[in-house]
Amino acid sequence: MTVNPSIDPARMLEEQLAQASPDLLRELLGTFIHTLLSAEADSVCGASYGQSSPERVNSRNGYRHRDFDTRAGTLDLAIPKLRTGSYFPEWLLERRTRAEQALTSVVATCYLLGVSTRRMNKLVQSLGVTGLSKSQVSVMAKELDAHVEEFRTRPLAEAGPFTFVAADALVLKVREGGRVVPVHALVATGINADGHREILGVQVTTSEDGAGWLGFFRDLTARGLNGVRLVTSDAHAGLVAATAATLPDAAWQRCRTHYAANLMAVTPKSSWGWVKALLHSVYDQPDAESVQAQFDRILDALDGKLPVVAEHLEAARADILAFTAFPQDVWRQIWSNNPNERLNREIRRRTDVVGIFPDRPSIIRLVGAVLAEQHDEWAEGRRYFGLDLLTRCRAATDPTPDTTSEEVHELQAITA
Repeated sequence: MTVNPSIDPARMLEEQLAQASPDLLRELLGTFIHTLLSAEADSVCGASYGQSSPERVNSRNGYRHRDFDTRAGTLDLAIPKLRTGSYFPEWLLERRTRAEQALTSVVATCYLLGVSTRRMNKLVQSLGVTGLSKSQVSVMAKELDAHVEEFRTRPLAEAGPFTFVAADALVLKVREGGRVVPVHALVATGINADGHREILGVQVTTSEDGAGWLGFFRDLTARGLNGVRLVTSDAHAGLVAATAATLPDAAWQRCRTHYAANLMAVTPKSSWGWVKALLHSVYDQPDAESVQAQFDRILDALDGKLPVVAEHLEAARADILAFTAFPQDVWRQIWSNNPNERLNREIRRRTDVVGIFPDRPSIIRLVGAVLAEQHDEWAEGRRYFGLDLLTRCRAATDPTPDTTSEEVHELQAITA
């Protein structure tokens, strides 16, 4: 009988094992592990099981059974016992823990992906693992803590300057003192000197007040946040005051999306449609001069019909048009927090599965792990801003003392 030379035996075996049932895989794995355990026990005894030998220094004394959780299921291991001393397979098992390290990683990853501890037991049972409690799942998930802490406290100075920064907060529920209370996860992102987006930090505070934001931005600046020229956020008073106190050289851009909602609050509902259209027309202009001119025309149109709306617009003018100090190429990325909405949706997708967190460290663990994952994706992806564009942005707002405004415009034209 001849063998077909085009058949790869290793590949065929791999395919057959992949198609095999979990029961077969568990049986094969169990046989292999028991063979290794028996061989090692024979080596410790100095002779094979049941063999008389002058070199024998010990003998078997039955077995002790221990459950061993693997990705192929839970195995009933029969670990050989010795008449003198003890034998423990350190290469296979860790003392005082049942879970295989690979399974720990799987469970922790599933927690990161949004699988709650209440559903985790069903998950591990589908893997063939029995008796995994919610407390064990929580212990496994804590292996993420070290990675998250390192990510949250990393120095920022080497990646700076961060020309643009965006800040936002998400409300989450946590159980404290026997009741469920809302807390705020403060998140900041930025554009580093290489043009990539970064997650700058995350903190959990009791309320979204000035003290919480001030502590958050002080932590960022202490870790090396520098060179910020624009901070984009909603109009939360505590956030605005904190940025002014910690980043005095940075302008503030009021998020256009949040502002539109604020403006509708003082606009009669019957006028929402055309007032929104007028507001959006401001952002459709091709340059800063046109934006300012269109804003003036809108104020004139509203002054007679809706004076309260016109007054609201006039008061917010400098805040919602701060983006015009930068080249038109970056306006869409800096005039609102919309670029961060996908990040917020991803955080919500993970946290909504948990619902109510048992404590604040668990919020930091999950949200921090999600943000660290996104940070790595941004670092490996394409630049958010080109280096020449970042140079133009910094030149537009930070000309050198001996550089005139005409020279700055010439520099922007050359690098465009």
